[in-house]
Amino acid sequence: MALFPSTAEINLRQRDLVYLLPGGLLVLGGVLLFHLLTLPDQVRGFFAYYPALVLSLGLFLSWRFNHTRLFFALVLLTLTDLCLRRFPDGETSVLVIAAAEFLIPLNLAMISFFVERGLLSRPGLLRAGMIAAQPFCLYLAYLASPAALSNFLIGKPLPWTVLDRLPLAQIPLAGLLLGGGILFFRFPRHPSAIDGGFLWALVAAIVPLAAGVSGETLTLWFATSGLILTVSLVESSHRMAYRDELTGLPARRALSEELLKVGRTYTIAMVDIDHFKKVNDTHGHDVGDQILKMVATQIEEVRGGGRPYRFGGEEFTVFFPNKSAREALPHLEELRHSIEMSGFTLRDVGRPKEKPEEPIKSGGGKKLKVTASIGVAERNNFNLTPEAVLKAADKALYRAKEQGRNCVVRSGAKNS
Repeated sequence: MALFPSTAEINLRQRDLVYLLPGGLLVLGGVLLFHLLTLPDQVRGFFAYYPALVLSLGLFLSWRFNHTRLFFALVLLTLTDLCLRRFPDGETSVLVIAAAEFLIPLNLAMISFFVERGLLSRPGLLRAGMIAAQPFCLYLAYLASPAALSNFLIGKPLPWTVLDRLPLAQIPLAGLLLGGGILFFRFPRHPSAIDGGFLWALVAAIVPLAAGVSGETLTLWFATSGLILTVSLVESSHRMAYRDELTGLPARRALSEELLKVGRTYTIAMVDIDHFKKVNDTHGHDVGDQILKMVATQIEEVRGGGRPYRFGGEEFTVFFPNKSAREALPHLEELRHSIEMSGFTLRDVGRPKEKPEEPIKSGGGKKLKVTASIGVAERNNFNLTPEAVLKAADKALYRAKEQGRNCVVRSGAKNS
């Protein structure tokens, strides 16, 4: 697997960009609170407790959710801040700042790739030791030869004068480009709240450091970097609870909570992939999963204000708030048609699993016809509760199956 994605893979959907929103807002808040706004003394007094609160909350959640990546990132930021505060000025301070600018991006990029194996496991202890050892290694290098360490961190291996105008020395700049580049290109390949958090955490830590921010204000920025990662963990946990992992659609739990807030007019449609069990038995679960994702993509594009959900198995639900069944039917018929026309081509034996940079001409793999049956019901005098409407839509779905599949059937008022 390539480290950096091809241009064709950098294709983020709107829901993926949402993962970048919390971190961006926290960075914006930091700029306003720490630099631009004149705040009351009571608010500024809170800043003295802010780093400790973030560290405590982050460590607790990393333990509670068994998320060692957050733990290691918080340890990294805390150790860096302690080292910078230990050497607030002088020649040594310049070296410590350069080392931080070089190591923070590389470490955050490395931590983002950690597989969760527990803190007290052998890999966990090795990772902890590797991060904790870095300040001591730098200290030993300084004792051995301050000039050599200085030449490495703030020297000029490249004779390009244009680099002298940048706020970072050449070696720290190289570390930022490598570590930041890895995080930047990792996000489009694996868009998630955690990876979006690592990207913004790097911004919150490095930009103030490179801009010359120091002392308590820099500590506040490091705390904000940790807060971004903590919020990303909460966002990720929320997604696991409310989003279907395979299709990315809201899950049944999200639908249940949505139905607690319904008004007096709404329509529910149950969508079921035709002959899905046969496809699974014949072609395997991998093909079945691909078909589920393809159909989910089509359902996600439903018009008319429909909200898609993964109900379970091969069933999906589309909820139309403030729409009658008559108003929703044209959009559901359009959805049924789009699923029918999409089709599915089985992967050729020699076709690569990873999408190549240059398109490969299709080898004429076998095409499967994918269709869906849809049952529709609305709230009315006979179906007063969401549970009753769901049951009526499910009965209409079975009638669609009985009528030959690949059709939309509306629930009757009395005989549904």
